[in-house]
Amino acid sequence: MAVPRQIMALPLLVLCANALATQQVSIPPFLFEAILYAPIDDTNSTAKIGNGNIFFTLYKKEPAMWDSLTLENADKEKLQYLRENAVLKAQQKAKEETEAKKATKEEHKKYALEATMKLEEAERKRIEDLKEKERQKVTEELELWKNQQKDADKYKSVQKEGELHQEIGQLKERKNEKMTKTRIPNEGTSKSRPKPTKGHASCSIFSPNVKEEQLPAPRSAATIKVNFTPRVFPTALRESRVAEEEEWLHKQAEARRTISADLSELEDLKEEEKNPDWLKDKGNKMFAMGNYLAAVNAYNLAVRLNNKLPLLYLNRAACHLKLRNLHKAIEDSSKALELLTPPVPDNEGARVKAYVRRGTAFCQLELYTEGLQDYEAALKIDPKNKNIEKDAEKIRHLIQGTMQGS
Repeated sequence: MAVPRQIMALPLLVLCANALATQQVSIPPFLFEAILYAPIDDTNSTAKIGNGNIFFTLYKKEPAMWDSLTLENADKEKLQYLRENAVLKAQQKAKEETEAKKATKEEHKKYALEATMKLEEAERKRIEDLKEKERQKVTEELELWKNQQKDADKYKSVQKEGELHQEIGQLKERKNEKMTKTRIPNEGTSKSRPKPTKGHASCSIFSPNVKEEQLPAPRSAATIKVNFTPRVFPTALRESRVAEEEEWLHKQAEARRTISADLSELEDLKEEEKNPDWLKDKGNKMFAMGNYLAAVNAYNLAVRLNNKLPLLYLNRAACHLKLRNLHKAIEDSSKALELLTPPVPDNEGARVKAYVRRGTAFCQLELYTEGLQDYEAALKIDPKNKNIEKDAEKIRHLIQGTMQGS
């Protein structure tokens, strides 16, 4: 018997063989055709090949006794009809199976796509939750820092008011002492002063009766030399700003004399490397060359030597901005603003830079409201700066767009 190629669901069974079980024909391939007596279940029926033999296991579609295995006494037309009908049904079944496989494949593909989308959505939500937690953490830290700054500013203002009241009291006491000293001799002279007598001597000099020889002689010409007190600040001296200016100069002088690092830790450094000003200049050169990490290292060592110079923190904040260390940039800018007190004309430029750099870091962290506050503070100091004004306007547009989008 031949190797099967197809098994039809109708009484027609068509098989293609590579070898024949009979000895009558020895040239393959041949088509084995058997028209069965009744239909079979081709889904469960099988054909197995082994040792040159083929074994058919055929299950009847309906349980019944067959008179014979094949259909007998069928003419050619009937056989042709049965053959064509079997081929058509086989093609229809193959088409249906192909469509079913295609539909199953589409379902599997759709399921895989939905599963992938769910995984991506879950990952996206996880990332958004992490971002929101980080944003809340930064906001809480910022609010805590603001509250600390407010408390520190309030404490400083109260302390300044107390010192100012004390200085005013001392000035009043000095003024009263001077007035007391000048009043005592005036009273003595007023008692010993002779009373004016009636006559020509008591007449006014503007009287028409005064003679020409009684007029005083004209004053002699002289030159008055005026010396101005040397002044550090470019603005005019104001009594209301004297205390703040003196405090600023005192802090700068104290900062120049301060060495905060332990000298035993700096024995390996060269002599010039122990100078904060030299390290600051070196950091500035590294920053100009684009080597921001080296600049940060130079400023770090300078801060260890002297932590009272605001320009060190201000320049290091610029490096952190370039390196995207935004929280450190905010911290250094805030420290610079803390040291740039009291606000005097001599530190206006440094305060503007500190506010702008801190505002830039806030904006890069998407904290646009806090960034706008710092830019507006810089504009109050330097209202004619067009670049800062343009940047502040851009931040306002970003805030409005964010509010409209939400």
